[in-house]
Amino acid sequence: MKRLIYLLLAMVVVLAACGSSGGQDGSVEDSEENTTDERWAEIQEKGELVVVTSGTLYPASYYEGDEGNQDNLTGYNVELIREVAQRLGLDISFEIMGVDSMLTAVKNGRADVAINDIEPTDSRKKEFNFSDPYKYSFTTMVVREEDNSGIESLEDLEGKKAGGGATTVYSQIAEYYGAEVVTYGNAPNEAYLRDVHNGRTDVVINDYYLQKFGIAEFPELDIHLHPELRFRPTEQAIVIPKDAETLTQEINNALEEMREDGTLSELAIEFFEEDASQKPDEEIKEVEDLNL
Repeated sequence: MKRLIYLLLAMVVVLAACGSSGGQDGSVEDSEENTTDERWAEIQEKGELVVVTSGTLYPASYYEGDEGNQDNLTGYNVELIREVAQRLGLDISFEIMGVDSMLTAVKNGRADVAINDIEPTDSRKKEFNFSDPYKYSFTTMVVREEDNSGIESLEDLEGKKAGGGATTVYSQIAEYYGAEVVTYGNAPNEAYLRDVHNGRTDVVINDYYLQKFGIAEFPELDIHLHPELRFRPTEQAIVIPKDAETLTQEINNALEEMREDGTLSELAIEFFEEDASQKPDEEIKEVEDLNL
């Protein structure tokens, strides 16, 4: 008799366990699916993707004409996300803000995604989803042409002044090597570069493609890309809310289509004159021990 009771109790436990793993009455599995699909369902309902970007990051996100008019907003990042939205059957709306505010806007729901040459670092992955990489690059330095701002190695950054955003990876690199970071708001390239020229700062650490074209815009300034220091290969991706798995997959599907049909390469060459959608051919030095 006792054995029969034990068997009946075991069956009750098994049935209870099965019932909690996924059913039609608000089970855990259904709840998780609803959580991951919620953002995508909201976007589909409104028919619009809200995107935050800087509008000051030439040639990735900038205005070609009057600022404030979204028709004048362009750049590799901008045209890329426009194409993604079109392939998802969505309208698109941009909000302009500094890089230090973008991640907060995605986290609090003000924006659906952010695109601004943002790296998916380990610490950021704990708080956000990221798309597959749409751009590959590496890190360089803008310095004064006459003397490289006294910087011949990464260790020479100690005691120098580096212009940058307060929360960017590049400012973290500068601080890691002992530089003082001079922070800016949502400033245009010219502000950063002119300050190196006039000695207010010594260096700007940033992405190779962005710096190359930024320098070309201001030939009158005594600045150049450091001729020796090319380091830390990078990837850039679209920032997506944490656990928005369906939205992430939809964006990745669109990016994969764009890679396969050549659209990513075409856009990269249009704005960078090189195919930044592919990994660089040259070997780029890794930087060890950076906790980014």
